[in-house]
Amino acid sequence: MNNPIHVVHLVYRFATGGLENVIVQLANGLPSTEFRHTIMAISEADATFAARITRSDVEVIALHKPPGQPFKLYPQVYRLLKKLKPDVLHSCNLAAMEFSPMAALAGVPLRVHAEHGWDVGELGGQNSRYRFLRRLYKPFVHEFIAVAEPQRDYLKNSIGVSLEHLHFIPNGVDTERFRPRQDNDAPPVGFPFRRGEHWVIGMVGRLAPVKNPLLLVEAFVQLVTSRAPGTERMRLAMVGEGPLHDQIVKRIQMAGLSEQVWLAGVRSDIPELLRAMDCFVLPSLSEATSCTLQEAMATALPIIATQVGGNAALLENGRYGALAPSEDASALAAELLKQYGQQAEGDHLAARESIIQRYGLPAVLARYSAVFGCAVQRQLQHAHSA
Repeated sequence: MNNPIHVVHLVYRFATGGLENVIVQLANGLPSTEFRHTIMAISEADATFAARITRSDVEVIALHKPPGQPFKLYPQVYRLLKKLKPDVLHSCNLAAMEFSPMAALAGVPLRVHAEHGWDVGELGGQNSRYRFLRRLYKPFVHEFIAVAEPQRDYLKNSIGVSLEHLHFIPNGVDTERFRPRQDNDAPPVGFPFRRGEHWVIGMVGRLAPVKNPLLLVEAFVQLVTSRAPGTERMRLAMVGEGPLHDQIVKRIQMAGLSEQVWLAGVRSDIPELLRAMDCFVLPSLSEATSCTLQEAMATALPIIATQVGGNAALLENGRYGALAPSEDASALAAELLKQYGQQAEGDHLAARESIIQRYGLPAVLARYSAVFGCAVQRQLQHAHSA
């Protein structure tokens, strides 16, 4: 087969997020002579985020799903897949897996499903209804991808995916873009804080319940209002948007800290923003392999992450960053104060080296290439048996 393998990436939404960032990496990083891509978003596609794709031949389709069950979209997805004639359907998380029967009906030769993490409705994979649905759709999927060990164990033990068809591919990091700060780095556009004068605590992620941003806000409020030595220098930068935005604004205003907190919204200059931070916090309730945590490690930042999901494994149980409870703002505030006190002692280049060795983008892209390449073998086998 001389034509590039056509991969349709099916996601719930295509906007700022770790899962979506992986899709961008695949579209930009897999060789154009071997792969071409279409991105299909069940709900919405953000044009600003889609602009991160550097290839001009990638089509982004938004289906604008209405509230409720997705059944009305089944005929539309079937017709689109018949029209697009992909070699591979790459579905991500349960909302996209629900369309795998349509892909089978449309004759897509290879159906690959990836599990990137759990939302608040199924923390730890404990939701029995979602477990039933994954088992129901499993026969329509050929190959499964888990981005972290909890998802791999869940697919194997709870869903019954055989090891022969289960691939462990952690998220990758572009360690050339995500690098440590240098003295001559210019501050990001609109960044309101001053290097040296302020000590900036930062978060990058959706302002959604599963990302638990209010935990960080509460810890920051406790810290600054305590007036402990050094807290007058502390500032908070939160990058991202989501349904908790207004609640965050209200809490900050109630505490009288609007001048000390910057809600940056959705940004495309994440590497520059990370380099402007002095400490990175990941306050999530659930994570698989967090892209932003990997990126902060590659930037050689001091890190605090909640002890959930794949965070402990990524940080090697505290070797490359501190771990804190996911529901204790006072504990997080204490850890932030500790990090501030240790700032002159920190050497976080070991964390960056760990990312380079374990999660370098070329190795991750090669693994996806091998899985998607199974489409060629399936087509050849089908042609031989016909």
